[in-house]
Amino acid sequence: MTPLLIGCNGRGAQASSPERPVTFSEPPLSEQFAMVASAGVFDFFDRLPMVGEVETFLELSAANTLPVTTASGVYALGEGYLSALRRNMERAVKVGAKFHNMMVYNWHDEKRWVTDEEVIRAWADAWELGQEIGIEPCFELHVNMWSEDPRRVAIVAEAADKLGIPFNLTLDYSHMLFKMGDDAELDVSGIREDVAAGRVVLDPYEAGNLVDQWLDAGLVRWFQLRSVTPSGPRNLWSKHDSSNGAAGVPDDPHQRAREGQFGRAILYPFTRPDPDEWHSPWEAWRLEPCKHVARKVLKHHAETPESRLAVITTEMINLTDYGDGAKFSLIGQNAAIAQFLRDEMAALGLPQGGAND
Repeated sequence: MTPLLIGCNGRGAQASSPERPVTFSEPPLSEQFAMVASAGVFDFFDRLPMVGEVETFLELSAANTLPVTTASGVYALGEGYLSALRRNMERAVKVGAKFHNMMVYNWHDEKRWVTDEEVIRAWADAWELGQEIGIEPCFELHVNMWSEDPRRVAIVAEAADKLGIPFNLTLDYSHMLFKMGDDAELDVSGIREDVAAGRVVLDPYEAGNLVDQWLDAGLVRWFQLRSVTPSGPRNLWSKHDSSNGAAGVPDDPHQRAREGQFGRAILYPFTRPDPDEWHSPWEAWRLEPCKHVARKVLKHHAETPESRLAVITTEMINLTDYGDGAKFSLIGQNAAIAQFLRDEMAALGLPQGGAND
């Protein structure tokens, strides 16, 4: 079995502390690469080089013996979608990336909601372009994106199958776990009635849950792990502010409604923070659902010869809905998650990377 590699999202490479809280202003790339490499638990760096950064990425990757195996980007559907995707894919390939994670907004650049047919066409175009350029696209399960209503995942995957192409899902189940027990968040996804009726099962402990469905269907190509808790505390140290980019797409009605509000509850520290490092009480048992999802994904991979899982990234990042303003070490939290994953993989006998040895 091919070793399962673990990477760190570049937005999580901050050596934050009470004196230097997490901010949108990130450290230089040289420090990001060095932090991820020196953690000793990551096999690669996950980040898309921006225009003019390819040579810097190549130099830092070589200097830190840290490949750039994956690259993530955000896209709005519309006239500029394919040209933006081509440019990003080409830069990703130049720095050695094999997979490109795509967060595709639910809000079209024509200021309307995207349709299922448009998402299906966007996936088909991304797959074709990836085949041409030499990189695999993956569509992410993510808030503010087409998949915030998780029922759409099966619709797009089934359409891809009919087109004769695979569908690659980046599974970040934190975007579903945090909604459990939160009626307002379930309403954003449009699934409150289906969840109440048992037609959509978010709880990973219950039969028929979405994680099992997607694993059994062979959709999961990339697994992202961010620790959250169902119905957790909002980020009381950061508010949505479109002027600094915190609110994402300002024309999205859901995002406009969040302007000036505290961040959504899509991060819960993986290890106990000191009393002055976080805004809310911390209880270890609240982490069990996200750990259960991780164990479920790894066990499925270990027991399924045809498993399509290829890479894992840790996702404790710096944005408003996540860790902005936190005073614990962001890179430390990511490293703790990576070590947890390595321990679970070792217990299952799964081959893993050598952590940039």
